[in-house]
Amino acid sequence: MNATIITIGDEILIGQIVDTNSAFISRCLNDAGITVIEKLSVGDQRQEIVRALDHSLLRNEVVILTGGLGPTKDDLTKKTLADYFDMTLVRDEQVYRMVEQMLSLRGIEFNALNKEQALVPDGCTVLPNRNGTAPGMWFERDGHVVVSLPGVPFEMKALMQEEVMPRLKKRFALHANVHRTIITFGLAESVLAETIAPWENALPAFLHLAYLPSPSAIRLRLSAYDTDRETAERAINDQFAALEKLIGPYIVGWEDGTTVQESVASLLKERRKTVAVAESCTGGAIASRFTALPGASAYFLCGVVSYSNEAKIALLGVDPETLARHGAVSREVAEQMAEGVRRIAGADYAVATTGIAGPTGGSPEKPVGTVWIAVATPEKTIARKMVYGKLREQNIERASASAINMLRLILLDRFDTPTNESIL
Repeated sequence: MNATIITIGDEILIGQIVDTNSAFISRCLNDAGITVIEKLSVGDQRQEIVRALDHSLLRNEVVILTGGLGPTKDDLTKKTLADYFDMTLVRDEQVYRMVEQMLSLRGIEFNALNKEQALVPDGCTVLPNRNGTAPGMWFERDGHVVVSLPGVPFEMKALMQEEVMPRLKKRFALHANVHRTIITFGLAESVLAETIAPWENALPAFLHLAYLPSPSAIRLRLSAYDTDRETAERAINDQFAALEKLIGPYIVGWEDGTTVQESVASLLKERRKTVAVAESCTGGAIASRFTALPGASAYFLCGVVSYSNEAKIALLGVDPETLARHGAVSREVAEQMAEGVRRIAGADYAVATTGIAGPTGGSPEKPVGTVWIAVATPEKTIARKMVYGKLREQNIERASASAINMLRLILLDRFDTPTNESIL
């Protein structure tokens, strides 16, 4: 079963607000087995709303609209829907009393505009809004369902959970949409695709693979639509087990939201080990990733942002002669930074970064995006050179993720695993 989500409001189209409503609605529908095939955003214009409805009802059993239900003149959705379904606006007494009581409690005048909130199309099912003045509305025509919801996110969410989803599940015989995602790190998207091509080509026809790349990781999602949940979950688990044998060291986690730092945090806590970091070009990003996790004090000891050469010398004990001979962006300096912070913190492991984040400061020998990463362990210190691109923010994100991944591979005794996340 398919659905379209239509968000209404000029503020969305001009970039004044970010549309979060459609993401929430999509999750609700997909969890129930309804596939969202498109999302549309239209302005506060009657003809655009009508055009979007005509288009959507040709392709879908369900259409969800949000926005345009307020009391002001620019909110046209309710009147447009009444005309679209050949209905008349009438006063709903329950809504009228609910709005009157709500405004009274807030000390707001129950004026003519607010009273109009109680006007609803006479052939719709009213969905009571316990968090605002604009009710939701449910329309049916020729086996199709159109639902109109307020654009205020907390009002919309309550109506989706309390009214819309129970009604949709009762109205339609729904099957499941099943999604499971793994998170990989260390292979560029093109290399990853080439590596897993035989596995991907052998997937059952009802399973669909999606690549979801970001500077920090590449997610691989397997999806099955409109199917039996138990059968789909078993098939997806079997396929990911086969994939783990193929690219095991590159797999960071198995659920949406898993990060490379969460994987490292789990390993450190399991082994009762600690880590400290020394950062130059990443400017505290590695420390921030760790300390954002609950319980970080169990394994994270300290972070030093030694941006200047003087700070590297004074705080971490980097040899001034090494800096003079090799420069701050070098294997030797990265190694001494890692060893220095490990020593002063008394940590089991230490991670260090030094590089050229950009957009300026590069040279032919050390272009913008060059980063040296080092990890100091109780036995040795290992360094690796990475070369990214010219975008400062992206370079910082990539370098911090790569540094944490280096520690992950060392903890797993898999540092010999080739990586090419530096390939753009």
